[in-house]
Amino acid sequence: MNNDPLHSIPNGARPARRFAAPLACVAFAFACATASAQDNAAADANAQANAQANTQQDAAPATATASPSANPAAEVGKLPLEQQVRWLSRAQKSGALVKMSDAQLTALFQAFDPLVVPALIEIGPSGYPSYEFVLSRWERLNGKWSGRPAHMLVKLEREPLRIYAKWLPDGENAGEEVIYDATKRTDQMYGHLGGLLGVMPMWTAIDGSLARSQSNHKITELGTEFIVNRFMADAKKYAEVGAPYKPQVEVKTLSGVRVVALTYASPAGKPQFYAKKQTLGLDLRRPYFRTVEAYDNDGQIFERIVIESITPKTFEAAAFDPRNPEYKF
Repeated sequence: MNNDPLHSIPNGARPARRFAAPLACVAFAFACATASAQDNAAADANAQANAQANTQQDAAPATATASPSANPAAEVGKLPLEQQVRWLSRAQKSGALVKMSDAQLTALFQAFDPLVVPALIEIGPSGYPSYEFVLSRWERLNGKWSGRPAHMLVKLEREPLRIYAKWLPDGENAGEEVIYDATKRTDQMYGHLGGLLGVMPMWTAIDGSLARSQSNHKITELGTEFIVNRFMADAKKYAEVGAPYKPQVEVKTLSGVRVVALTYASPAGKPQFYAKKQTLGLDLRRPYFRTVEAYDNDGQIFERIVIESITPKTFEAAAFDPRNPEYKF
């Protein structure tokens, strides 16, 4: 076997990441989001610098009433859309949302303009430049709902996209490992199955039959960015068909992760939208989603994802090299 399995075929250019177009009737809010995203791009060199830049940007509130510690839900809902977005962004970063009770969070998000969350998500950042996370993922495969989740440890670097994923012992497909490196092969991943076949690493297509037998998603669709991009794509479709966009609001704790759960019921369902109904759990400290529950046109759940922990990290090259002695390729 090739002793250097990830250095065989050079890749093509990775498509640039781009969110969906602004929602109708909120061009001003999304223009502000775009400007903020440009500022964040420069600050996105590392997670700590990014957090510091965002904090400095929002240090002075736009108005005296836009303070997380001073505004009750009823007053926040009276602010202009742009100020609501800034208020929510500061409340996340300061930890104010974490301190609120479930009832307070529910009332707050019910008072927000329905377009506050899409605008906040568009501002981003939707993840860290590189990070390690642990997730549990349940999926309906070939019509069957998994009794227990795939429990995974994932290392991800965004530019260029490189991913290492390991299926943990207490979940489905335990022992499997895969590596994806967009600088080597854009359409394939290198990995091995668990159990006795774990000694047989191989190249396989990221959307091939072997990959699809484990998940409805490609390995490149792991992480917070994919969930955010999918949410923004559906948000655009809601605007295009003129559908109401106000979600049902709850506060949930899933696998130890407390989130504001926003449920959107799409007007047409699949395949026009990702799901007929989808519940997305907004992180209380960062502008991205930690949980997903998606239902098909018949009301059956077909996907549940819980990102249990996220840790910004800078990785050495060995993190995405199958020759790493910590791996079992």
